[in-house]
Amino acid sequence: MKNNVYIETYGCQMNFADTELVMGILKSKGFDVAKEIDSADIILLNTCSIRDNAEQKIHSRLEHLKGVKRSNPNAVIGILGCMAERLRTDLIEEKKIVDLVVGPDEYRRLPEFIDAAYGGEKGIGVKLSRTETYNDITPYREDGLSAWISVMRGCDKFCTFCVVPFTRGRERSRSLESIVTEVAQLSDRNFKEVTLLGQNVNSYNDNEKDFSDLLVSCAVAAPEMRIRFSTSHPQDLSDKLLYTIAEHKNLCNYIHLPVQSGSNIILEKMNRTYTIEHYLDIIDKARKIISGVSFSTDIIAGFPTETEEDHKMTLDVMRKVRYDGAYMFKYSPRDGTKAYEMGDDVAEEIKAKRLNEIIDLQQQISWQINQELIGSEDTILIEGTSKKSDDFLAGRTDTNKICIIPRNEEIKIGDYVRVKINRTTSATLFGDLI
Repeated sequence: MKNNVYIETYGCQMNFADTELVMGILKSKGFDVAKEIDSADIILLNTCSIRDNAEQKIHSRLEHLKGVKRSNPNAVIGILGCMAERLRTDLIEEKKIVDLVVGPDEYRRLPEFIDAAYGGEKGIGVKLSRTETYNDITPYREDGLSAWISVMRGCDKFCTFCVVPFTRGRERSRSLESIVTEVAQLSDRNFKEVTLLGQNVNSYNDNEKDFSDLLVSCAVAAPEMRIRFSTSHPQDLSDKLLYTIAEHKNLCNYIHLPVQSGSNIILEKMNRTYTIEHYLDIIDKARKIISGVSFSTDIIAGFPTETEEDHKMTLDVMRKVRYDGAYMFKYSPRDGTKAYEMGDDVAEEIKAKRLNEIIDLQQQISWQINQELIGSEDTILIEGTSKKSDDFLAGRTDTNKICIIPRNEEIKIGDYVRVKINRTTSATLFGDLI
């Protein structure tokens, strides 16, 4: 029996971090990583359930994999992640080619489930855990510049539109010591940037050590690394955290702070547990405490009962905050959530119109913010060659903006360089080496 595993990852950064975790577990049991699907005997899809179109991608991919199964009947095909927990029965019974479904809290048992699949059994492991953090598992990472580290799992917020508490379980945090050790090891391997991940990192807690304490420990352990984090919940973002970011040069001046809606009525129906007034107060504090801080956000258009007035309030908040960037989506009903019971009463064409207005406004704001940077200087981390031309290099600012500069033979991937911005678009900065 061969043990070549190929994993395709869909969805959020958390899923990409989980894929590295899964590979760490499998490598420790003698499995090998396959670079191409054609050389794999075990094909795993690490899935996302956050929106309907994310699930539809997996269903389409499984249709395609029927051909792989026909040409190699012994191939094991498995579903990991949020869809495994949510749709386990459908996936096993309707998609006859699926041999195993394993949820986010049962990855330790994957080798066992794969063995069972080779024996002709269907492997199902979807129990949620109150304690599993994979604290002792070393993720498998190839050398690179950037890494993601899950610092906690699950969520206790129960936003009415979100499946995460049902697919990933309740909140539990890894030990601070294990995270700091992992960050230090990555620094020793010449990684230049790490992103600490959690559904709500602000509620991180390890024996009275909070997320600010974790950030300080990581910043001190790896002073040459840039440290980012995602995602923050406005209810739990503390002044202590803002001062911590301001005090440490290698903690990036960038905060992803989902607002979801500008209407207090809609926020209450979403169970977001903050008001717009509280949210804007956080933004004001952050701008006073952290020099040059930038913000991105998440916005949902067309949540159940959303009126035109609610929508205009969202646009108004966008104008007040002036986000550097945003992830913007139409509301997608997810069965099993509270919002699903509210009915999907905003017409698709109205959702689309509102979403387009949100996107258009954000592009204007991003363009204006970037235009204001022309003539300024910044430090960027060189990440690679520009996607559009080998004559240019692409780097990233502390505030998470892509910057393109002319190629210079003395500059290597992983270098920090000073640049002067000479032109911009809404999404990209262009500069010259200083």
